[in-house]
Amino acid sequence: MSLLKVSGTKIVDEDNNEVILRGAGLGGWMNMENFISGYPGCEYQIREALTETIGQEKADLFFDKFLEYFFTEQDAAFFVSLGLNCIRIAFNYRHFEDDMNPRVLKTSGFKHLDRVIDLCAQHNIYTILDLHAVPGGQNTDWHSDHGTHLANFWNHKDFQDRTIWLWEELAAHYKGNKWIAGYNPVNEPTDPKHTRVVAFYDRVYNAIRAIDPDHAIFFDGNTFASDFSHFGDAHKNWENTAYSIHDYSLFGFPAAPEAYAGNTEQLRRLRRSYEKKREWMDRRGLCVWNGEWGPVYARKQYDGEKTDEINEVRYKVLKDQLDIYNKDRLSWSIWLYKDIGFQGMVYIDPETPYMKLFGSFLAKKHRVAIDAWGADDSAVKGVYEPLVAHVLEEVPTKYQGLYPFPVWKVGDRVKRLARSILLAEYLVQEWADHFIGKDAAEIDDIAKSFRFDNCLKREGLNKILTENAKAVQ
Repeated sequence: MSLLKVSGTKIVDEDNNEVILRGAGLGGWMNMENFISGYPGCEYQIREALTETIGQEKADLFFDKFLEYFFTEQDAAFFVSLGLNCIRIAFNYRHFEDDMNPRVLKTSGFKHLDRVIDLCAQHNIYTILDLHAVPGGQNTDWHSDHGTHLANFWNHKDFQDRTIWLWEELAAHYKGNKWIAGYNPVNEPTDPKHTRVVAFYDRVYNAIRAIDPDHAIFFDGNTFASDFSHFGDAHKNWENTAYSIHDYSLFGFPAAPEAYAGNTEQLRRLRRSYEKKREWMDRRGLCVWNGEWGPVYARKQYDGEKTDEINEVRYKVLKDQLDIYNKDRLSWSIWLYKDIGFQGMVYIDPETPYMKLFGSFLAKKHRVAIDAWGADDSAVKGVYEPLVAHVLEEVPTKYQGLYPFPVWKVGDRVKRLARSILLAEYLVQEWADHFIGKDAAEIDDIAKSFRFDNCLKREGLNKILTENAKAVQ
């Protein structure tokens, strides 16, 4: 065990030996997400709805047991058995602070976070602490848990001040813990002005360093960790710092621009997308970390006989990305470790109480493409395309590039707002109503569906990850 630090383009241990971090994100746990955990909308919405529906005591029981079962000693043992050595833990500020009681630390937030950090340490797994949701929302998407498409974190200084305060508390709590590889202060910022994110990074860097001078810091690029072009010489103010890209490829998703075969042109596009994200760092000799990447996978209950064929193509995308990363000796954290069957290395068995309870509801969610991540909207194109066409007709071309364009084009924006925000909020109560009449034992069994021994393994994915974890030592 050794404290890690950033030295030039590399992550090294206390003896200056290079350490390549290969692992996964623990998403959907202390920052729940709709496509990972199987609900509509945002986490705060389902927490409020479940509390109103079955009462505080039973709602607290479900969510606490969910956190307990989602990652246990069995998960850590399995993870390290694959040859992986780092888990990026996504967490939500709401575990540590209430909006109506700001800057008052909820020490209960450390209950499960400490437990999992310690479990990982016992199995020689480093952890990176990823603040995935901050007050006001740092990006335009559901996973910053603010219920809108406006990243108001950048518009209100108090939201930023509260996040600085939280990182001071976290730094004080975790200072000296050598199994923590570092801090990832803000996940996937989307600052339309591109300058406030850099100013905030200056502030949070100085706040952390005043308390914890030793842990590495991992800064995401702007616009979903893809763009460092406005960072200028900011890196000169930051030591022991790496820079995080999120290298998703459209070839690994249902909306792929064309069938992926790994031909010369497609491989060129894969590499060019990756190189563009890290260009700023490469020009300055800085350390790059790929904090998120990876395809999504077909499921037999939705994709039928085509499932295996689709997934073989997705594995091909995965392998081709890893070939690129291996040549650069890149540290990475694939998204993600566990879910209900869309992207995880392990996923909940369809025969568990949770999946049986929500089976028809999840099928409806899939059919109406309510989750933005990897949506297959083939069943509802006819509903939304006229609306998209209407917007395109009425809005002159020169006004159509609203940030985060071109990541969000007009069609993406319209469908996200109409489906993933508007329609989703109408389905929140329907999700909560599934718990009506359940006693404490039944609620515990529902939460227990997420426990490792109630999960299946995505063997094809895990085999590829293991082979590549060992490929670069």
